Amino acid sequence: MDHHVPLIATIAAGLGLALLLGFLAARLKLPALVGYLLAGVLIGPYTPGFVADTGLAAQLAEIGVMLLMFGVGLHFSLGDLLAVRKLAVPGAIVQMVVATAMGAGLAVWWGWSVLAAAVFGLSLSVASTVVLLRALESQGLLESFNGRAAVGWLVVEDLAMVLVLVLLPPLAAAFGPQGGQGVGSLWRTIGLTLVQVGVFVALMLVVGRRLFPWLLWHVQKVGSRELFTLCVVAAAVSMAWGATQLFGVSFALGAFFAGMVLRESEFSHRAAEESLPLRDAFAVLFFVSVGMLFDPAVLLEDPLGVLAVTGVIVVGKSLAAALVVLLLRYPLNTALTVSASLAQIGEFSFILVGLGASLQVLPPQAQSLVVAGAILSIAVNPVLFRAVAPVQRWLLRRSALARQLHARADPLAELPMATDARYLSRQVVLVGYGRVGREIAAALRAAGLPFVVAETNRELVERLRAEGTPAVAGDAAEPEVLIQAHIAHARMLVIATPDTLGVRRMAQAARQLNPDVEIVVRSHNDAEARLLEAEMRGRIFLGERELALAMSRYVVERCAA
Repeated sequence: MDHHVPLIATIAAGLGLALLLGFLAARLKLPALVGYLLAGVLIGPYTPGFVADTGLAAQLAEIGVMLLMFGVGLHFSLGDLLAVRKLAVPGAIVQMVVATAMGAGLAVWWGWSVLAAAVFGLSLSVASTVVLLRALESQGLLESFNGRAAVGWLVVEDLAMVLVLVLLPPLAAAFGPQGGQGVGSLWRTIGLTLVQVGVFVALMLVVGRRLFPWLLWHVQKVGSRELFTLCVVAAAVSMAWGATQLFGVSFALGAFFAGMVLRESEFSHRAAEESLPLRDAFAVLFFVSVGMLFDPAVLLEDPLGVLAVTGVIVVGKSLAAALVVLLLRYPLNTALTVSASLAQIGEFSFILVGLGASLQVLPPQAQSLVVAGAILSIAVNPVLFRAVAPVQRWLLRRSALARQLHARADPLAELPMATDARYLSRQVVLVGYGRVGREIAAALRAAGLPFVVAETNRELVERLRAEGTPAVAGDAAEPEVLIQAHIAHARMLVIATPDTLGVRRMAQAARQLNPDVEIVVRSHNDAEARLLEAEMRGRIFLGERELALAMSRYVVERCAA
């Protein structure tokens, strides 16, 4: 029997060593992904001992990217993306330009060509999808406005990188070391790429959102859990692969849109649950594959270069993103969260430097520097996320500028002077205008009860005001936002946002401003619900419990009739 099984050996060594080192990292109070990255270094080609198949590991990592982005798409709608477009589109473009300029400046300082400098700078400008999503999920921010803004920002970056990857070969042919070919084909390539991406998006939104939910419906009618899971995984992987082969978009973007169209199915939540174990396992293999690309020798050969690249990624990109968010008049918390989200690089960076090296545009050391910067930035990214809240508090205590930015005049941060008096006293303050918040608002409106919405999404606030609904923009965990919603005279505070981290601060601020206000909160699990109920003396609605009670009442009423 032939025991040469590189696929099995790669999976066994990657997952086994990742489990061991991830466990040790967690016991040392370090992020588990540090252990996953170290596992990749140990089984990579640059360290002695067992060497896994790098090509197979990279393909397994791509499956992880597909499944992860598919899962995000299942929780995202086109409306979610459009709701953050005013932040994500200009923010991503400006941040990519600034980061590219910083990276290109380093490369020019090292004596590289202009084209090589531009490609190197671009490779430092785009964040990793996997790292971003894992960080947002670990902090419970994926479904918050800040989380949606970060994901929307990354979608814009992915679209831009698709264009860059398609344009690089003709650019290298025209301006690279083997240049001399005409540049007339460049505009044709740009036009063709835009047409391909446009056709792909149109097909997914027009045809896919009808076809694939219909397919999922018929598969579940068979009653086989295996077939249902197979349909979900096959849809994620095959649509991502087909999008890459037919339209030239990335695996990540193809899988993301696949999840978005399947979200139209009533079985989208079940699809997300069924694919979760596979997503987690293959996401670990992504980090292992990144570690396999790392050559530790670069730390000794060019330590200053590694530090400079890491500084551009962690510090330069973060500052650029934060400044853009603040200039667009979003809260300080949003600026810090988005900047932490983008302070790392990943899969697109590796693809771009690999392509640049194969086209003889980049020098050999470029890939080593990018991988070293990726390893270090990915390792410190969870720490940056945990530092967001302490940094915000420190800035507000120590910096007059931060306080000025935090409290600056903003027409959306306070109710208009012409607001009817019935919305300023004995009203309901509704925090969050997502799926749950919209249903509550509809019920209050139908009952003729006055309410004011507090929402971090400025576009939603603008739309609500245009519809005649009083609303203020800002984070309700900050007392200033609740003050503008006139919480001091409100009869009730309803917290409908999924952001569980800020609920306690919202409740504490509301109690200080109005000790008699009644507080109503949504929760996600029993332990959290009991803790909130004990701390806030309010009514806690647990999703599963309320569903069970509603179903029980219906069953009893029908059977008793």
